[in-house]
This record gives sequence, C-alpha cells and structure tokens, in this order.
Amino acid sequence: MGDLINLNRFKKRGEREQSAKQADLNRARFGRTKSERSLEQQRTIRANNMLDQHHIDGEDAS
Repeated sequence: MGDLINLNRFKKRGEREQSAKQADLNRARFGRTKSERSLEQQRTIRANNMLDQHHIDGEDAS
C-alpha cells in the first residue's frame, strides 16, 4: 500500500503560493512612493502627448 497523503496540506500550500503571487503583484502595483507615482504619471502623459502629435488627421490619413 502507498503512503497516506493529506490533501488539505496540498490545497493549503497551493493557496499560500497563490496569495504570495498576489502579494508580489500588489507590492509592485501599490508599493510605490508618491513621487514615483507622479513621475510615472508625468511620463505617461508626455508619451501620450507625443503620440497625439504624430497622429495624422484629415485627408492625409487614408
């Protein structure tokens, strides 16, 4: 006969690993200082403005 396996242990381990992954994502997403967030926002706005400046409107857009 094989060894007995506690399936709850494996279930709990999987849940812990999943919550650890989610915690890492949350740290990367929300774990920034206010200056880092404002700097990223400024860079995003500038990049969008540069992209909009290169947008072709009117008859030349065909």
